[in-house]
Amino acid sequence: MEKKLKIDLRNVIKKLEIVTRELVTSRVIGGYKSKFKGKGLEFDSYGDYSNTEDSSDIDWRASLRAGKLLVKEYIEERNLEVFFLVDVSSSMVYGSIQKLKSEFAAEVVASLSYAILRAGDSVGLGLFSDKVVKNIPLSKNMNQFYILSSNLINPSFYGGGYDLAAVLKFLTGYLRKNAVLMIVSDFIGLKGEWRKYVEIAASKFDLIGIMIRDPLDMELPDEKHTVLMEDPFSDNQILVVPRKIKKEYSTFVRMSEKAMKEAFLRAGADFVRLNTSKPFTDDLVTFFKVRKRRLV
Repeated sequence: MEKKLKIDLRNVIKKLEIVTRELVTSRVIGGYKSKFKGKGLEFDSYGDYSNTEDSSDIDWRASLRAGKLLVKEYIEERNLEVFFLVDVSSSMVYGSIQKLKSEFAAEVVASLSYAILRAGDSVGLGLFSDKVVKNIPLSKNMNQFYILSSNLINPSFYGGGYDLAAVLKFLTGYLRKNAVLMIVSDFIGLKGEWRKYVEIAASKFDLIGIMIRDPLDMELPDEKHTVLMEDPFSDNQILVVPRKIKKEYSTFVRMSEKAMKEAFLRAGADFVRLNTSKPFTDDLVTFFKVRKRRLV
């Protein structure tokens, strides 16, 4: 790549405002707050008292009104460490529509990073292909947003092979336990023991997979003429008639995506797929809101 990635900063800023408003004010990314019974920072609600709890925590006024023993539940603030692991391999430098997958991914990461930093939490970034090509340590300084953005649009980091397993193996010894790790990738070209290292990462971190897919990743056009298809990770090429393999291709893609999602969920991680043909804000906000309800 010789030119910088095309990212519409005006459009990104609008998305930043939406994502920040939805995710920061409602505190939904990763469960910024965790409920606990007892003394805390911010009162949230009342909960039923159990004999395993300290009786001094009983709120007698509320208990009399309710006719049962109640204790106050508080919300404890958490200072999160969120690390984005972003795929910059050759398959990401592709787009059948106006925006490349890599450009779409950069906007997703920029928007989420801004929201997280605005909430006072730390953000870091790792760009990877078959190895880590750029590593930006965690920081909660708002200047981190501009550092991350400038690296995300740097063309010199893009291209090359893909080895998620090798990169996850490195990160398990690099990030601190309980950090939030978001993998942003098309997950094309998986090899080796990637399932094993997804499980290891999920056991150590709060792991989220964000799949970025182009329309042609999912379905071939109904084209009756012969076209040339090329492997993004090698020089291998093949002539095909899209119409003849359209059904089999779609079935294979659906099965592959299902297997990927199930691998994350079985490991105790979360997973969401985003399509470059539609805005990501609604899908992301919905995903994190559902995630919040599950974690609370």
